[in-house]
Amino acid sequence: MIEVMDGLPEGVLGVRVQGKLESGDYADVLRPAISDAVAASGGLRVVLVFEDWDGMTAGAVWEDMKLGVEEFTKWKRLALVTDVDWMRHATNLFGWTMPGQVRTFLPTELDDATAWAAATD
Repeated sequence: MIEVMDGLPEGVLGVRVQGKLESGDYADVLRPAISDAVAASGGLRVVLVFEDWDGMTAGAVWEDMKLGVEEFTKWKRLALVTDVDWMRHATNLFGWTMPGQVRTFLPTELDDATAWAAATD
């Protein structure tokens, strides 16, 4: 399940992921939220929070890959907030391959992650 977070600074899209992701989560929630964010600010500054994550269906993996390619030039900052070790390590190792800047944060650092994503420097 994907849920758009409220109360974040203007220009920052907050997304909370729980349970198992399915392709419909992208079509119903994430794609419209990303379209709105790009229309409003011209780029993507995202706080992505993973809690109690149970993985992704094959359809969700495909949608995730397509979305990353379709919006490739729009990514400005991605703050990954999670305590899932393999996600943090993979992001720290391969984040350089993504457009824009990428950083990982622990769940206790959500405020720091939000401030970093909102920064324009």
